[in-house]
Amino acid sequence: MSTPHTHSHDHSHSHGHSHDRTGVADQRGRKLMFAFVLTTVMMAVEVIGGFWSGSLALLADAGHMMVDALALLLAVVGAVMATRPADARRSYGYGRIEVLVGFVNALSQFVLVSWIFYEAIGRLLHPGEILSGVMLVVAIAGLLVNALVLRTLHGHAHDDVNLAGASLHVLGDLLGSLAAVLAALAIRWFGWLWADPVLSLLVSLLILSSAWRLLRQSAHILLEGVPDGMDSAAVAASLRDADPAIRGIHHLHVWQLASGSRMATLHAELHESGDSAQALQAIKRILLERFEIQHVTVQIDPGECQDRAQGCARHGHA
Repeated sequence: MSTPHTHSHDHSHSHGHSHDRTGVADQRGRKLMFAFVLTTVMMAVEVIGGFWSGSLALLADAGHMMVDALALLLAVVGAVMATRPADARRSYGYGRIEVLVGFVNALSQFVLVSWIFYEAIGRLLHPGEILSGVMLVVAIAGLLVNALVLRTLHGHAHDDVNLAGASLHVLGDLLGSLAAVLAALAIRWFGWLWADPVLSLLVSLLILSSAWRLLRQSAHILLEGVPDGMDSAAVAASLRDADPAIRGIHHLHVWQLASGSRMATLHAELHESGDSAQALQAIKRILLERFEIQHVTVQIDPGECQDRAQGCARHGHA
């Protein structure tokens, strides 16, 4: 029979083939860094070209590339920081830096979008001269660079969340560069000066959409929200059925330290004759295999929960 209030803290990490995984991680890290450098250089070129040619569409696309350059940098930083060990002051390590930077980044993009909208409306009311030749050359260069970056990332994006997310960002950049090319052609061939601010507004909507998704995702993680696509009640029900010794699951909390890093704490209430070690292994196996939760803390409660006065029944009891 088990001793009351047995605690288990388990990471369930596998160390097999660590050298292979390290090599793959290094390769992907190099791809992300290559994409970040190219995107940043092209962003600077578009800023210079935008001010030189007078094109707001180029400046808006540069703003979108800044969002995505930061997203690529976050992917690199997240991969590097995740390898740093926890210490006495940060027992969970440094993975949440990625989320904090993403939250600040998202907020800053709302300021950028506000400026683009203000400038675009002003240019619609009072069109100015635009050097369509310079604008076209810079926009085409941006289109080619984004296509190269997308091809670099796309080959391995299917099995890596960071690379897949980065690929989506770069795809948005490519569409923004295409919009700038179309605006330059419209000005050069038809003299439609309004095409520059109008397409700038369309690019700013891309920025706004990306910024809103990043803000919502990072805020949800910072608020210890349940990971997207996961139902706490379904997790509790699965754990209750994991082993005959388990009578109930309560005080269940599931959250993310950073993107893809899922954590869980819970109480498992056992029947009096239940085997705590067997129940514990069953819980860890279910959480890892079905819900991809690797970092688990479990308190075993033989018999009635000793914390029921503090509301066990109201926190994920199943």
